[in-house]
Amino acid sequence: MAAALPDGAHRRLSRGQLIGLAVLLTLLLLLATFQTRATLEGFHLLFFVGFMGHSAVKLVAAFTPRRPIAAASLPDEALPGYTIIVPLYREASVAAELVANLTRLDYPRDRLQVLIALEANDHETQAAFAAPDLPAGFQVLVAPPGSPQTKPRACNVALERAHGDLVVIYDAEDAPHPGQLREAAARFAQADANLACLQAPLRIEPDPRFLPDQFALEYAVLFEVFLPALARWGLPFPLGGTSNHFRAEALRAVGGWDPYNVTEDADIGFRLAAEGYRLDVISQPTLETSPATLRVWTPQRARWIKGHLQTLAVHARGPVVRTPRGAVAFVLTLALPLASSHLHGPLFAWLLLQWAGSTVDLLPAVPAMDWMLVFFGWTCIALAGAQAQRRAGHRQRPLPLLGAIFYWPLQSVAAAKALWQFVVAPFHWDKTPHTPRSANRSLPRLLARTGRALP
Repeated sequence: MAAALPDGAHRRLSRGQLIGLAVLLTLLLLLATFQTRATLEGFHLLFFVGFMGHSAVKLVAAFTPRRPIAAASLPDEALPGYTIIVPLYREASVAAELVANLTRLDYPRDRLQVLIALEANDHETQAAFAAPDLPAGFQVLVAPPGSPQTKPRACNVALERAHGDLVVIYDAEDAPHPGQLREAAARFAQADANLACLQAPLRIEPDPRFLPDQFALEYAVLFEVFLPALARWGLPFPLGGTSNHFRAEALRAVGGWDPYNVTEDADIGFRLAAEGYRLDVISQPTLETSPATLRVWTPQRARWIKGHLQTLAVHARGPVVRTPRGAVAFVLTLALPLASSHLHGPLFAWLLLQWAGSTVDLLPAVPAMDWMLVFFGWTCIALAGAQAQRRAGHRQRPLPLLGAIFYWPLQSVAAAKALWQFVVAPFHWDKTPHTPRSANRSLPRLLARTGRALP
């Protein structure tokens, strides 16, 4: 059993949160039983204001200039020790490709430690890393048997062996830009000790199919527009699950990762902020692949939403929400996105039913404010998406922007699964399978094309 943080995701809801949830459910039941027009209109207006505000924030973020983030490169002798942690489970098929991607990193080998963290029951991946001669500095660690069997638990095992001043996390499918470590090291050297983490942008490799295309657009909006804007505004934010670069000292000061949180990246961003640390972003990207089918996408997205539910519950009772900046970030990055994930599908279905019913005089017409909400929300995301495509170095394409409105309702399918798992299987980790990239895809060329930073 992994050591739990004093107030982490192992404690799903506090007594006060359980009481508050019970009161809310009772009120909703009473509303459903004794509904009045004024009450329904009040909820309708609250819903409208919340979603309009969420969309408006994305619009403001799209027009917020990125802070200049260049830093003078450090000579080799001034570079700090760097530890790369790569937690893997059932990833034997991509072992060779992962090693090749990490050996492309431009960093002195005598200052680089690469820890491959594996699970005790994953004999296939252990064999894959035992077969080839690993490059100098690579080390395979096997986490002792225990629960929960999660990525953050494996990261904590590796953190105990890490001797670098800086630590970065990569995933099995990651192809980081060769200059990413040098950029992060230079930024840390230039900043004060309160800068605890730098998030590199994650960019999805081109794939013209609908789901990967929408996934790439979603990532672009998050990593090229929203997170840089939050950093510019001085707000904390949930980190991405990979390519986050930490000061090892700050990471240990907050107790490492929460082994019970299935989005440990989101959680640790707020825990660092609660201890007075800052987060920021860098420009050199990491390329990733997208889930190509709903069968792969749905459990991955459900795990993310469940982890955000865990993070919302933990930090709603923590110190972050007691500060104005923390409360604003908490609402913008956790509360509103979670509400959107759960309500997009029902809203979309309701609008379609209202529209269809009104055409045959069975139902009243859809209120104008709801159509305004849909079109305003889509317009904001489309403008943010166009800006994100430009910053990521992607070709400007309107079709993904038009398709986003059909992608949003899929979130509610995953959100329903996430809510169920939050109750019955809160620490279960839905594994996302990865396959090797096809031989005709040139990673060096893709990295060169997408690795430039745009304003």
